[in-house]
Amino acid sequence: MIITDEKTAIVGVAELRDGLQRVLKEARTHNVILTRRNKPVGVLMDYDEYKRIKETEEELEDIVLGYIALERSGRKEIG
Repeated sequence: MIITDEKTAIVGVAELRDGLQRVLKEARTHNVILTRRNKPVGVLMDYDEYKRIKETEEELEDIVLGYIALERSGRKEIG
């Protein structure tokens, strides 16, 4: 496992198979990039962080859809 900065670790898939518990523990404090043959194939992260990202994504999507709806209706401002 290689720690690249305070929030990211890199783990090979083979290492994941041999040390799953250790990698899952690391995922509580770091985003873990999984690699196969030195190429990124996935990411493990803390579930609360994942939920926060998904909530932010949904909020941003709502904002964008709101602006698209305003454009289609011909209005220039919200409210």
